[in-house]
Amino acid sequence: MDYLKSCPGIPADAPTGTFVGREAGDTTLYVLHSGGYRMVRNAMDKADIWYDAYHQDRASAAGLAYLAREFLLEDLPGKVINGVQILDVKEISSPRYIPDETSLEDVYGGEVSIFYVEA
Repeated sequence: MDYLKSCPGIPADAPTGTFVGREAGDTTLYVLHSGGYRMVRNAMDKADIWYDAYHQDRASAAGLAYLAREFLLEDLPGKVINGVQILDVKEISSPRYIPDETSLEDVYGGEVSIFYVEA
């Protein structure tokens, strides 16, 4: 989460792992752990991460989702964050339009796999 908060172009208050305190219409990049497993015993793990970009209009939601995707796929690999070295990031699903059925907000969501080891 801290990584995405530091990426240029992504509002620092947008990345979150919870909807607590969020109001409909707030620009939000909702990030959650969607799965994963141990790849190599005592050596490497894989975490699947889903991200949803909420915005007041469809084009801005898409832009935020694709910007997050770019940082995750192109910039994150090789970084060491909080004692974890990111070895690689692979795309599971590119951002697609999934409007929120409750709030009727425009949302684009995608998913990546992050391969990492303890640094």
